[in-house]
Amino acid sequence: MHISRREFIRILGMAGAAGLLPASLIAKNLQGDIYSAETFGDIRLMHITDTHAQLQPLYYREPSLNLGFGEAFGRPPHLVGNAFLKYYGISADSPLAYAYTAVNYVEAAQRFGKLGGFAHLKTLVDRMRDEFGLDKTLLFDTGDTWQGSGTAFWTSGKDMVDVCNLLGVDVMTGHWEFTYEESVVRANIARFNGDFVAQNVKVKEEALFDGIEAYDEMTGHAFQPYVMKELNGHRVAVIGQAFPYTPIANPQRFIPNWTFGINRIELQELVNNIRNREQPEAVVLISHNGMDVDIKLAKDVNGIDVIFGGHTHDAVPRPFEVRNSSGRTLVTNAGSNGKFLGVMDLELGKGGVKDYRYRLLPVFSNELEPEPEMQKMITAIRAPYLDQLTTPLATTDTLLYRRGNLDGTFDRVICDALRERNDAQVALSPGFRWGTTVLPGETITMEHLLEQTCMTYPETYVRDMSGKQIKVILEDVADNLFNPDPYYQQGGDMVRVGGMSYTIDPSAGFGQRINDLKLSDGTPVNASDNYRVAGWATVGSQSTGEPVWDTVAGYLKELGHVNLVGDFRPTIKNTASNPGAEQS
Repeated sequence: MHISRREFIRILGMAGAAGLLPASLIAKNLQGDIYSAETFGDIRLMHITDTHAQLQPLYYREPSLNLGFGEAFGRPPHLVGNAFLKYYGISADSPLAYAYTAVNYVEAAQRFGKLGGFAHLKTLVDRMRDEFGLDKTLLFDTGDTWQGSGTAFWTSGKDMVDVCNLLGVDVMTGHWEFTYEESVVRANIARFNGDFVAQNVKVKEEALFDGIEAYDEMTGHAFQPYVMKELNGHRVAVIGQAFPYTPIANPQRFIPNWTFGINRIELQELVNNIRNREQPEAVVLISHNGMDVDIKLAKDVNGIDVIFGGHTHDAVPRPFEVRNSSGRTLVTNAGSNGKFLGVMDLELGKGGVKDYRYRLLPVFSNELEPEPEMQKMITAIRAPYLDQLTTPLATTDTLLYRRGNLDGTFDRVICDALRERNDAQVALSPGFRWGTTVLPGETITMEHLLEQTCMTYPETYVRDMSGKQIKVILEDVADNLFNPDPYYQQGGDMVRVGGMSYTIDPSAGFGQRINDLKLSDGTPVNASDNYRVAGWATVGSQSTGEPVWDTVAGYLKELGHVNLVGDFRPTIKNTASNPGAEQS
């Protein structure tokens, strides 16, 4: 049963009085309202990211495994559970602990309710604008907005463009946006009322010769690299950094004419030119690099005051301060799925940024009234598809979630479905970090399933693979996830495996992390033997099988009830003292 608003406020007030909440989140009034705080400085910059087209309030379990190694060991965002709460001084029994961690997740979810929802987010954004001044605020969206739901898929992201226009997004960049193909991306950007910026996406030279559209044919930029904004008499430069590995992590066939990259040297040149020519009081980067990459980039590139980041879905209550030769860069990441609104107030002067205040505000949908106009739009968007979205598939006794470096219970359901429906020995499913959570006792609907699988390359496959090929796939993904150099990390989590177990040592070197591969019956996987493997979401050539949601929906309807038993996480070595692993 959800607690009342009075009880909710009482818990926050008690935690604040005991010094258990971060000072920036303790309310300044007697009611203990976390959404109230004294205004500070000259301008307010707000930030959402990785909403993945989630229009409605939802459950989303944060990871209990988010490992960091080398410089990232014990550093945000690689803290989970009680280690996270201790680092930030948050009470384990508070609504904030529920928003930020997986500690006592089911009990907390039942107590504090859902988060997010664009109508509730709109209420909070309007409040943050109104209390500071409309002419002093900007709202950034750092991407992964147009993908992740049935309605986004069926409208090619137009539903999300429309709600972001109503929300008041001023500047955005992208990642999954690019998986709708170039013509759709261009049409959606034209529909968007704000600015789409990306300094690191360029049109290939041969494509330029063929007349492919570019923002600037001289530089080759496919999109506007940056935009200047004036707020309260202060000039702010906003540079865009789209996901640099889009053609590797997603099918290049959707975007054959564009190149992507971190483009560190060109970014430094751009920052220098902006500061010399435009003389802004603040330079910010809206980035879809992922937080570890942004932290390294902040060391390598001078002159950026704040990085508002996305991609890795990290909910980080305080900015990470990076020192470089030009001073300090603040690196933030605002979680995912519309659960949070980042709010940064900056004090500016002739020398640039003087001081700041930051809050990462959870969007508690039980505590924020839905904004009527946004709610009306969402209802209209969903209406044509409501019967399909609400189709029941099965019930569950198991908490179904996705996020976690090595495992996710909804991923196990997907792998079980792939094996069962394709008579396969092994199933492989991508370790996407998007996908909402279903509580025990709930009915799994088609909408829940689409929130796990809805994308533009959902086709399934069945093929023979050698044991060596399977190991190579696992090693490659593990290196992407655990490479000590952030510039070689592409985000996401470990590929999910069904019908097979293995041992992983994330601290080992390339090609040495994966060992002891065994089928579910205990038979060792031999490098030279072939195995029947089912999967989906191929990045290379397009597969010909049915969409994965049809496979899983058929499986769930036949199954009727989900009750997962047993330990399906790979055996993990050398992580016993890692604060990125919740210690039992």
